[in-house]
Amino acid sequence: MSEYKTQPPFLKPGDEVAIVSPSYFIDESKLNEAVTFLREWGLKVRVGKNAARQSGPFAGTDEERFADLQQMTDDPEIKAVICSRGGYGLLRIIDRIDFSALKNIPKWYVGFSDITVLHMWLSEVCGFVSIHADMPLNFHNQEKSSHTFITLQKALFGQLNTIEWEGNSYRPCKATGEITGGNLSLIYSIIGTPADPETKGKVLFLEDVGEYFYHIDRMLRSLKLAGKLTGLSALIIGGMNDINETKTPWGKSIEATINDVVREYDYPVFYNFPAGHIADNRAFYIGKMAEINVSGESRVLKFQ
Repeated sequence: MSEYKTQPPFLKPGDEVAIVSPSYFIDESKLNEAVTFLREWGLKVRVGKNAARQSGPFAGTDEERFADLQQMTDDPEIKAVICSRGGYGLLRIIDRIDFSALKNIPKWYVGFSDITVLHMWLSEVCGFVSIHADMPLNFHNQEKSSHTFITLQKALFGQLNTIEWEGNSYRPCKATGEITGGNLSLIYSIIGTPADPETKGKVLFLEDVGEYFYHIDRMLRSLKLAGKLTGLSALIIGGMNDINETKTPWGKSIEATINDVVREYDYPVFYNFPAGHIADNRAFYIGKMAEINVSGESRVLKFQ
Protein backbone atom coordinates (compact mmCIF):
# COMPACT_ATOMS: atom_id res chain seq x y z
CA MET A 1 0.00 0.00 0.00
CA SER A 2 1.09 3.52 -0.80
CA GLU A 3 1.14 4.65 2.84
CA TYR A 4 4.16 2.46 3.42
CA LYS A 5 6.14 4.00 0.58
CA THR A 6 8.65 6.62 1.62
CA GLN A 7 8.66 9.77 -0.48
CA PRO A 8 12.09 11.46 -0.52
CA PRO A 9 12.31 15.19 0.24
CA PHE A 10 11.74 17.37 -2.79
CA LEU A 11 14.76 19.26 -4.10
CA LYS A 12 15.50 22.89 -3.49
CA PRO A 13 18.04 25.19 -5.18
CA GLY A 14 21.58 24.42 -4.05
CA ASP A 15 20.96 20.70 -3.56
CA GLU A 16 23.47 18.30 -5.06
CA VAL A 17 22.43 15.57 -7.49
CA ALA A 18 24.42 12.80 -9.15
CA ILE A 19 24.55 11.38 -12.65
CA VAL A 20 25.47 7.70 -12.95
CA SER A 21 25.46 5.23 -15.85
CA PRO A 22 24.18 1.86 -14.61
CA SER A 23 23.32 0.49 -18.04
CA TYR A 24 24.64 1.27 -21.56
CA PHE A 25 27.50 3.63 -22.22
CA ILE A 26 27.02 7.31 -23.02
CA ASP A 27 29.26 9.87 -24.69
CA GLU A 28 31.01 12.17 -22.26
CA SER A 29 29.74 15.16 -24.23
CA LYS A 30 26.17 14.17 -23.29
CA LEU A 31 27.16 14.04 -19.64
CA ASN A 32 28.73 17.50 -19.85
CA GLU A 33 25.59 18.86 -21.49
CA ALA A 34 23.49 17.32 -18.73
CA VAL A 35 25.62 18.96 -16.04
CA THR A 36 25.01 22.38 -17.60
CA PHE A 37 21.32 21.57 -18.02
CA LEU A 38 20.82 20.68 -14.35
CA ARG A 39 22.93 23.58 -13.08
CA GLU A 40 20.49 25.91 -14.80
CA TRP A 41 17.88 24.56 -12.38
CA GLY A 42 20.06 25.76 -9.50
CA LEU A 43 21.44 22.34 -8.66
CA LYS A 44 24.95 21.19 -7.93
CA VAL A 45 25.91 18.22 -10.06
CA ARG A 46 28.35 15.40 -9.46
CA VAL A 47 29.11 12.85 -12.19
CA GLY A 48 30.05 9.32 -11.21
CA LYS A 49 33.73 8.64 -11.86
CA ASN A 50 32.82 5.69 -14.11
CA ALA A 51 29.84 7.32 -15.84
CA ALA A 52 31.65 7.82 -19.15
CA ARG A 53 33.45 4.49 -19.24
CA GLN A 54 32.73 1.78 -21.79
CA SER A 55 33.01 -1.98 -21.66
CA GLY A 56 31.34 -3.47 -24.72
CA PRO A 57 27.86 -1.92 -24.79
CA PHE A 58 27.97 -1.14 -21.08
CA ALA A 59 29.09 1.98 -19.22
CA GLY A 60 32.09 0.20 -17.76
CA THR A 61 32.25 -3.21 -16.11
CA ASP A 62 29.56 -4.48 -13.78
CA GLU A 63 31.86 -3.61 -10.88
CA GLU A 64 32.39 -0.02 -12.10
CA ARG A 65 28.69 0.59 -12.67
CA PHE A 66 27.86 -0.94 -9.30
CA ALA A 67 30.51 1.19 -7.56
CA ASP A 68 29.07 4.48 -8.85
CA LEU A 69 25.48 3.61 -7.99
CA GLN A 70 26.48 2.40 -4.53
CA GLN A 71 28.60 5.47 -3.83
CA MET A 72 25.84 7.90 -4.74
CA THR A 73 23.31 5.88 -2.76
CA ASP A 74 25.50 6.04 0.34
CA ASP A 75 26.53 9.71 0.06
CA PRO A 76 24.32 11.86 2.32
CA GLU A 77 25.05 14.98 0.25
CA ILE A 78 23.39 13.51 -2.86
CA LYS A 79 19.67 14.29 -2.94
CA ALA A 80 18.83 12.64 -6.27
CA VAL A 81 20.48 10.00 -8.46
CA ILE A 82 19.83 10.52 -12.18
CA CYS A 83 20.57 7.64 -14.54
CA SER A 84 22.26 8.84 -17.72
CA ARG A 85 20.47 6.45 -20.08
CA GLY A 86 18.86 3.03 -20.42
CA GLY A 87 19.78 0.16 -22.70
CA TYR A 88 20.61 -2.87 -20.57
CA GLY A 89 22.69 -3.54 -17.50
CA LEU A 90 20.87 -2.84 -14.25
CA LEU A 91 19.57 -6.39 -13.97
CA ARG A 92 23.19 -7.56 -13.75
CA ILE A 93 23.95 -5.52 -10.61
CA ILE A 94 20.66 -4.61 -8.90
CA ASP A 95 20.81 -7.38 -6.29
CA ARG A 96 24.25 -6.21 -5.16
CA ILE A 97 23.21 -2.66 -4.32
CA ASP A 98 22.82 -1.97 -0.60
CA PHE A 99 20.01 0.55 -0.25
CA SER A 100 20.02 0.55 3.56
CA ALA A 101 21.41 4.10 3.66
CA LEU A 102 18.10 5.34 2.26
CA LYS A 103 16.43 4.70 5.62
CA ASN A 104 18.30 7.71 6.97
CA ILE A 105 18.88 9.64 3.73
CA PRO A 106 15.98 9.01 1.34
CA LYS A 107 16.65 10.37 -2.14
CA TRP A 108 15.11 10.41 -5.59
CA TYR A 109 16.12 8.06 -8.41
CA VAL A 110 15.31 9.12 -11.95
CA GLY A 111 15.13 7.31 -15.28
CA PHE A 112 13.05 5.05 -17.52
CA SER A 113 13.39 2.10 -19.91
CA ASP A 114 16.07 -0.20 -18.40
CA ILE A 115 15.79 1.86 -15.21
CA THR A 116 12.42 0.14 -14.70
CA VAL A 117 14.43 -2.52 -12.84
CA LEU A 118 15.62 0.12 -10.36
CA HIS A 119 12.15 1.63 -9.96
CA MET A 120 10.64 -1.76 -9.19
CA TRP A 121 13.42 -2.70 -6.76
CA LEU A 122 13.02 0.61 -4.93
CA SER A 123 9.25 0.20 -4.82
CA GLU A 124 8.89 -3.48 -4.02
CA VAL A 125 12.02 -4.24 -1.99
CA CYS A 126 12.81 -0.89 -0.39
CA GLY A 127 9.42 0.84 -0.26
CA PHE A 128 10.42 4.14 -1.90
CA VAL A 129 8.77 6.48 -4.40
CA SER A 130 10.87 7.27 -7.50
CA ILE A 131 10.55 9.27 -10.72
CA HIS A 132 9.95 7.74 -14.14
CA ALA A 133 11.37 10.35 -16.51
CA ASP A 134 13.70 11.11 -19.38
CA MET A 135 17.46 11.06 -18.91
CA PRO A 136 20.67 12.98 -19.75
CA LEU A 137 21.02 11.13 -23.06
CA ASN A 138 18.09 13.23 -24.27
CA PHE A 139 18.46 16.47 -22.32
CA HIS A 140 19.43 18.35 -25.51
CA ASN A 141 17.34 16.29 -27.92
CA GLN A 142 15.42 18.87 -29.96
CA GLU A 143 12.74 16.31 -30.80
CA LYS A 144 11.65 16.07 -27.17
CA SER A 145 8.63 18.10 -26.08
CA SER A 146 9.04 20.94 -23.62
CA HIS A 147 6.71 19.02 -21.27
CA THR A 148 9.31 16.24 -21.08
CA PHE A 149 11.71 18.37 -19.05
CA ILE A 150 9.24 20.77 -17.45
CA THR A 151 7.56 17.82 -15.75
CA LEU A 152 10.92 16.39 -14.66
CA GLN A 153 11.84 19.67 -13.00
CA LYS A 154 8.42 19.89 -11.37
CA ALA A 155 8.62 16.29 -10.16
CA LEU A 156 12.00 16.84 -8.52
CA PHE A 157 11.01 20.14 -6.90
CA GLY A 158 7.58 18.99 -5.72
CA GLN A 159 5.40 20.90 -8.18
CA LEU A 160 4.05 18.04 -10.31
CA ASN A 161 0.40 17.62 -9.36
CA THR A 162 -1.42 16.56 -12.51
CA ILE A 163 -0.86 15.14 -15.99
CA GLU A 164 -3.47 15.78 -18.67
CA TRP A 165 -3.68 14.00 -22.00
CA GLU A 166 -6.10 12.86 -24.68
CA GLY A 167 -6.40 9.36 -26.03
CA ASN A 168 -8.51 6.30 -26.60
CA SER A 169 -9.80 4.18 -23.75
CA TYR A 170 -11.32 0.78 -23.17
CA ARG A 171 -14.04 0.86 -20.49
CA PRO A 172 -13.16 4.45 -19.43
CA CYS A 173 -14.08 5.33 -15.86
CA LYS A 174 -12.61 6.97 -12.79
CA ALA A 175 -9.78 5.03 -11.15
CA THR A 176 -7.61 5.42 -8.06
CA GLY A 177 -4.50 3.54 -7.07
CA GLU A 178 -0.75 3.53 -6.56
CA ILE A 179 1.19 3.78 -9.81
CA THR A 180 3.56 0.97 -10.66
CA GLY A 181 5.16 -0.46 -13.80
CA GLY A 182 7.42 0.82 -16.54
CA ASN A 183 8.90 -0.83 -19.61
CA LEU A 184 6.94 -3.96 -20.50
CA SER A 185 10.04 -5.96 -21.50
CA LEU A 186 11.67 -5.21 -18.16
CA ILE A 187 8.54 -5.94 -16.11
CA TYR A 188 8.35 -9.26 -17.99
CA SER A 189 12.01 -9.96 -17.17
CA ILE A 190 11.65 -9.50 -13.40
CA ILE A 191 8.65 -11.77 -12.80
CA GLY A 192 9.62 -14.10 -9.97
CA THR A 193 12.44 -11.86 -8.70
CA PRO A 194 12.37 -9.69 -5.54
CA ALA A 195 11.45 -6.72 -7.77
CA ASP A 196 8.37 -8.48 -9.18
CA PRO A 197 5.65 -5.83 -8.74
CA GLU A 198 2.54 -6.40 -6.70
CA THR A 199 -0.16 -5.03 -9.02
CA LYS A 200 -3.51 -5.78 -7.41
CA GLY A 201 -5.43 -2.60 -6.72
CA LYS A 202 -2.82 -0.51 -8.50
CA VAL A 203 -2.56 1.56 -11.66
CA LEU A 204 -0.20 -0.39 -13.91
CA PHE A 205 1.73 1.64 -16.48
CA LEU A 206 3.35 -0.10 -19.46
CA GLU A 207 5.34 1.13 -22.46
CA ASP A 208 7.75 -0.39 -24.96
CA VAL A 209 9.68 0.20 -28.16
CA GLY A 210 11.19 -1.78 -31.00
CA GLU A 211 9.34 -5.05 -30.35
CA TYR A 212 7.35 -7.30 -32.63
CA PHE A 213 3.58 -7.36 -32.25
CA TYR A 214 3.66 -10.98 -31.16
CA HIS A 215 6.32 -10.15 -28.55
CA ILE A 216 3.95 -7.60 -27.00
CA ASP A 217 1.17 -10.20 -26.94
CA ARG A 218 3.48 -12.87 -25.50
CA MET A 219 4.74 -10.64 -22.70
CA LEU A 220 1.23 -9.50 -21.80
CA ARG A 221 -0.01 -13.09 -21.78
CA SER A 222 2.86 -14.01 -19.46
CA LEU A 223 1.95 -11.14 -17.13
CA LYS A 224 -1.64 -12.36 -17.21
CA LEU A 225 -0.64 -15.94 -16.35
CA ALA A 226 1.48 -14.57 -13.50
CA GLY A 227 -1.56 -12.75 -12.11
CA LYS A 228 -0.16 -9.30 -12.84
CA LEU A 229 -3.19 -8.18 -14.86
CA THR A 230 -5.77 -9.38 -12.33
CA GLY A 231 -7.47 -6.91 -10.02
CA LEU A 232 -5.88 -3.73 -11.35
CA SER A 233 -7.40 -0.35 -10.59
CA ALA A 234 -6.48 0.70 -14.14
CA LEU A 235 -4.06 -0.09 -16.93
CA ILE A 236 -2.25 2.85 -18.54
CA ILE A 237 -0.47 2.36 -21.84
CA GLY A 238 2.24 4.85 -22.76
CA GLY A 239 4.34 4.91 -25.91
CA MET A 240 4.18 1.71 -27.96
CA ASN A 241 6.23 2.83 -30.92
CA ASP A 242 8.30 1.13 -33.56
CA ILE A 243 6.33 -2.08 -33.07
CA ASN A 244 7.16 -4.31 -36.01
CA GLU A 245 5.49 -6.95 -38.12
CA THR A 246 6.98 -10.34 -38.88
CA LYS A 247 6.78 -11.91 -42.34
CA THR A 248 3.21 -12.94 -41.61
CA PRO A 249 1.28 -9.83 -40.47
CA TRP A 250 -0.06 -9.85 -36.92
CA GLY A 251 -3.33 -8.36 -38.13
CA LYS A 252 -4.25 -6.34 -35.03
CA SER A 253 -3.35 -2.94 -33.69
CA ILE A 254 -1.62 -2.60 -30.34
CA GLU A 255 -4.86 -1.37 -28.80
CA ALA A 256 -6.84 -4.32 -30.15
CA THR A 257 -4.12 -6.70 -28.96
CA ILE A 258 -4.15 -5.29 -25.42
CA ASN A 259 -7.96 -5.08 -25.26
CA ASP A 260 -8.15 -8.75 -26.20
CA VAL A 261 -5.73 -9.74 -23.41
CA VAL A 262 -7.69 -7.89 -20.70
CA ARG A 263 -11.18 -8.42 -22.11
CA GLU A 264 -12.38 -10.52 -19.16
CA TYR A 265 -11.54 -7.86 -16.58
CA ASP A 266 -13.59 -4.79 -15.69
CA TYR A 267 -11.00 -2.06 -15.09
CA PRO A 268 -10.35 0.82 -17.50
CA VAL A 269 -7.49 0.84 -20.01
CA PHE A 270 -6.16 4.26 -20.96
CA TYR A 271 -4.03 4.71 -24.08
CA ASN A 272 -1.66 7.41 -25.35
CA PHE A 273 -0.32 8.33 -21.91
CA PRO A 274 2.55 10.76 -22.60
CA ALA A 275 5.46 8.67 -21.32
CA GLY A 276 7.93 6.20 -22.76
CA HIS A 277 10.20 6.12 -25.80
CA ILE A 278 8.35 9.02 -27.40
CA ALA A 279 8.87 12.73 -27.99
CA ASP A 280 6.49 13.71 -25.20
CA ASN A 281 7.99 11.67 -22.35
CA ARG A 282 6.60 13.29 -19.23
CA ALA A 283 7.81 12.60 -15.72
CA PHE A 284 5.59 10.91 -13.15
CA TYR A 285 5.95 9.19 -9.80
CA ILE A 286 6.28 5.44 -9.34
CA GLY A 287 4.92 4.30 -5.97
CA LYS A 288 2.64 7.30 -5.40
CA MET A 289 -1.15 7.29 -5.21
CA ALA A 290 -3.03 8.92 -8.08
CA GLU A 291 -6.57 9.44 -9.27
CA ILE A 292 -7.58 9.33 -12.93
CA ASN A 293 -10.66 11.24 -14.06
CA VAL A 294 -12.30 11.06 -17.48
CA SER A 295 -14.06 13.80 -19.42
CA GLY A 296 -14.78 12.89 -23.04
CA GLU A 297 -11.42 12.23 -24.68
CA SER A 298 -9.54 14.06 -21.92
CA ARG A 299 -7.92 12.26 -19.03
CA VAL A 300 -6.46 13.87 -15.91
CA LEU A 301 -4.11 11.99 -13.61
CA LYS A 302 -3.87 13.73 -10.26
CA PHE A 303 -1.28 12.72 -7.67
CA GLN A 304 -2.51 12.41 -4.10
